[in-house]
Amino acid sequence: MKNLLLLILLILLTGAAAQAQKVTVTGRVVGASGEGLPGSTVLERGTSNGTSTGANGEFSLSVNPGATITVQAIGFATQQIPLNGRSRLDVRLAATAQDLNEVVVTGSRATEGRSNILTTAPVDVISAREIKAFAQTDVAQVLAYAAPSFQSTRQTISDGTDHIDPASLRGLGPDQVLVLVNGKRFHNSALVNINGTVGRGAVGTDLNVIPTASLKRIEVLRDGAAALYGSDAIAGVINLQLKDDTTGVTASSTVGHTTKSDGGVFQVDTNIGIGLGGRGYLDLSGQYQNHSYFNRGLPDTAPLIYLGANSGQYPSSATTEQARRDLKAQDDALVAKNGYDRNNLRIGSADTRNVGGFLNAGYRLGGGIEAYAMAGYTHRTGKSAGFARLPNQPTQSDLTIFPNGFLPFINTKINDVSTIVGLRKTIGGFGFDLSNTYGSNEVRYDISNSVNASLPQGAGIRNQTEFYAGTLKFTQNTSNLTLTRKFADLGPLATLNVAVGGEFRVDNFKISAGEPNSYINGGRLIGTAPTASGSQVFPGYQPTDEVNKSRNNLAGFLDLESDLTEKLLVHAAGRVERYSDFGSSASGQLAARFSIIDGLALRGSLGNGFRAPSLQQRYFTNVSTQFISGVPNQILTVNNENPIVRNSYTVGGTGQQGFGVAPLKQENSRNYSLGLTGRVAQVVTLTVDAYQIDIDDRIVLSSAFTRTNTIVNTILGTQPVSRVQFFANAVNTRTQGIDIVANSRLPLGDKSRLGLTAAANFNETTVRSFNSTSTTINNDATVGTSNLQNTLFDRQQRARLENGNPRSKILLSANYTYGIFGLEARSVRFGEVQTKDADPARSFLDQTYAAKWITDLTLNVQVIKQVGVAVGINNLFDVYPDRIIQNPRNDPNNFSVDPAQSYNSSLDNTNRGRFVYNASQFGFQGAFYFGRVNVAF
Repeated sequence: MKNLLLLILLILLTGAAAQAQKVTVTGRVVGASGEGLPGSTVLERGTSNGTSTGANGEFSLSVNPGATITVQAIGFATQQIPLNGRSRLDVRLAATAQDLNEVVVTGSRATEGRSNILTTAPVDVISAREIKAFAQTDVAQVLAYAAPSFQSTRQTISDGTDHIDPASLRGLGPDQVLVLVNGKRFHNSALVNINGTVGRGAVGTDLNVIPTASLKRIEVLRDGAAALYGSDAIAGVINLQLKDDTTGVTASSTVGHTTKSDGGVFQVDTNIGIGLGGRGYLDLSGQYQNHSYFNRGLPDTAPLIYLGANSGQYPSSATTEQARRDLKAQDDALVAKNGYDRNNLRIGSADTRNVGGFLNAGYRLGGGIEAYAMAGYTHRTGKSAGFARLPNQPTQSDLTIFPNGFLPFINTKINDVSTIVGLRKTIGGFGFDLSNTYGSNEVRYDISNSVNASLPQGAGIRNQTEFYAGTLKFTQNTSNLTLTRKFADLGPLATLNVAVGGEFRVDNFKISAGEPNSYINGGRLIGTAPTASGSQVFPGYQPTDEVNKSRNNLAGFLDLESDLTEKLLVHAAGRVERYSDFGSSASGQLAARFSIIDGLALRGSLGNGFRAPSLQQRYFTNVSTQFISGVPNQILTVNNENPIVRNSYTVGGTGQQGFGVAPLKQENSRNYSLGLTGRVAQVVTLTVDAYQIDIDDRIVLSSAFTRTNTIVNTILGTQPVSRVQFFANAVNTRTQGIDIVANSRLPLGDKSRLGLTAAANFNETTVRSFNSTSTTINNDATVGTSNLQNTLFDRQQRARLENGNPRSKILLSANYTYGIFGLEARSVRFGEVQTKDADPARSFLDQTYAAKWITDLTLNVQVIKQVGVAVGINNLFDVYPDRIIQNPRNDPNNFSVDPAQSYNSSLDNTNRGRFVYNASQFGFQGAFYFGRVNVAF
């Protein structure tokens, strides 16, 4: 800290040197008819200093007195305007067929931004207009529909994953993409996904804590970038750039619901831009969002709700069809008498409420020093259902409180805090950028409508039905110093951009235990049978689960970019990092772009990268209730440092036996890409980029090892769990794919314009080989699915990696404006996905879900200058995923006593007929209608 303060003081003292004072230029950008052009780009030519116009086309920008201002807008001719002493510029742009390619800064530390078809790596740009064009109201869903390489899947009945969507790029994991805000590293979520979902075992970033109202645009770098930004940037980088307006107030409100009148959305957001006396800006954004749940589950096929055993099965005494019919009739009468609803799950999105605000500011202190800051806080509450407990399951219930069974709920409170503070200054031709970034994400669990079935029950005893189950918290603090300079005419080089810097980061992960009744076993027995411990649906974190672990890492980096000739751009980067918990890692990248002819260029890159194991993967421990073939299991997730994982196993040995797994180490990647960029007749831009990403020692969460294996039974000993799972560097993978993006902007007169986009991503991930450092696992001779090597990474896990995300996504969109009217149309094809059972003998449960087209439509009307109205439909044709195949024997009216024909719900994946759809990227809520009002002043 002392050195940091000295460095700040040095910059401030140096700033006292006489320098040319910058000036602030304000103005408005309008179209041919005088209409304001929001989202236009205003740049100081020859620099990356720029801004975007506000809702009515206004802008304010601090520049050098002799600057030339570049003004660009999609569908209009670019203008270059010398300032010549003026402090205000009102610019009228003429319509043109030439498309504007967005200037991007992600993927390079050069002092000047480049058009996204002039970069060495592919970058998608989603503008503020596109963010607000359709029904999607949070960042993850906006990207899922706007960026073909991005995947995000809403989950159901998956504990904390119901509330934080796993998101990824190019078919890789949620923890293999790096998220930036204003070019600075953004912190991860505290949550690690441990249930059977896409992204299982990964720790991602909660994109939805950032209000869409705060975003100027989103840049998606589709290339490995660990050499530039460090750990996690294997698949690419998502850079969320916040608004920096100095004038204007915008607000919007969105309401909508599905055609089944559920899944309602209500959102209000606002953004305020404030000029700071011509020396800077203060941009404030706020958002309130309420999502109601929807349910697409079907009635429970369990034959007996009250009179059955083993999750509603017929008792062994019902040995004839007539006996089963009679018993079913009695049970049906009880169902009717008690008003029991067989549709006893909530299979759909959770109830969520989100309140958040962001601040983005910049201010010139004098002496050429600019201070900047960002601060954000988001509070989100969620309520999602678990699996229902039937009235015939007394070992998991308290029938004096819930005589008709119960549906337990997991309630989350997510608090997310982020700040950035920094100083910029030019000293001796070098641009200095000193910053500190802090972020924390906290997830608190409270369980309601549940019981601890092991506590005493009976007359006069009223057990609690709500429990505090514990808290996860992740914090990160990053200090960074970057120096940049552009050299011109440096020997044989026309230009050379140099960036060099260092970074120091501290991570911390905490687990706080829940209240005792959320996890203890109170000792209640039914006969001699034990009852379930802890709060049903989510046993609380125990004192033995508590951790408070930190690590730090120190990094240094060098970034060079040069136009070697007029046709050849070369970019090279290198980075070295030292982690306190596992050692050092080095990464590098070499990229180039060669202009073949005017309008056609070849680009490519190669490099290596890494991803450090997250603290969550190293230290997370808990016991969770997971349903396997409809049967609840207490599963222990144990951290990689635990003796159960690390100790060796010896037959007949004493002390805690273990699996003998090595400590977690970094994943290592190698990235290759090759692409073409082109412009056709000044009307169409096209980029085609192929890529290959090889990852060694990929970290996965194992499948659950079961006590049916004698080695596992010995290792678990007297632990009150039936299965155990842990993290390991278990597999090597290869991902190959191709991205295609084509854009066209066509003026159709003074009042109308047409924009067209076609984009696609095709990818394939394959598991190349299996890794295990454990001789205990490798030498296990057990036959069948409980074999340790099979369980470490089974075919179900492999299918999630290889086929859990769509291998293709195609996007077609058009936007047309005529005067005050606008029409947005988009159709997205989400490719097929596949699920597989862990047991090869049950491959009849494998299922492939066909690709689907989802079409969205929005009509906009600018009623008056300050007020616009939009109405639209998401999923216009009410498309649903393929249904999960249900076995004919899974029928509540199946009274057969033949073991080959009798009722059996384990022969499909519908969980007693209740699950109709598998989780998919486009969800299964059906058509969604919405209306939106936009106000700007």
